[in-house]
Amino acid sequence: MRRVPARRTPTDERRKATTMKIGIIGAGNIGSNLTRRFTAVGHEVALANSRGPETLDALAKETGATPVLAAEAARGARVVVVTIPLRAVADLPAALLDGAADDVVVIDTNNYYPYRDGRIAAIEEGLTESRWVAQQLGHTVIKAFNTIIASNIIDTARPRGSAGRVALPVAGDDEAAKRIVLDLVDEIGFDAIDAGGLDESWRQQPGTPSYGLSIDAEGIRRTLAEASPERSAEWRA
Repeated sequence: MRRVPARRTPTDERRKATTMKIGIIGAGNIGSNLTRRFTAVGHEVALANSRGPETLDALAKETGATPVLAAEAARGARVVVVTIPLRAVADLPAALLDGAADDVVVIDTNNYYPYRDGRIAAIEEGLTESRWVAQQLGHTVIKAFNTIIASNIIDTARPRGSAGRVALPVAGDDEAAKRIVLDLVDEIGFDAIDAGGLDESWRQQPGTPSYGLSIDAEGIRRTLAEASPERSAEWRA
């Protein structure tokens, strides 16, 4: 009997057209939950951590992600997510992005916590966290996913158009790269808010009103506008 090909639905066509290879460096709470969400919408994920691929077997079985070494995570990737303690960014392999797509988009989810990372003079003197990360990587980055509590990546994701859908700010200088990240944010269940260029990304750093909040688009725009570049005493403590 001749085999009849399965009929493709519009969803299948959309997924086929938008599927990307995404490399994620860091398998902590943020990296693990982004892996869950990206694979759930059909993206191919290569995942790395500092302890080795063999420690990622359970998450790989759950999601279909491929465990790799950090030096291999960006190979063939259209998007690379760096989600590790900020202090560790400077220790990433110098050739980290070698083998990635020529127009690879790098997402920085990191936050600066002096109690954990030690004092980083350039950031203390006013350089935004993501500008510092870009300098370490030698590649422009898009700041995203740094304001959300890790569990909420799963718990608060909602379909487009849902009332009260949680919004996330996205900042960066490369408009084409930022567009890809804005679309990714929307695809995994959140309203994406263009928060300006990388030098404005301080508005979504720890110690600002939008940090850690699960609020809608109007609320995120308001809190970004209300942000002060002065770090709060509570954050400094």
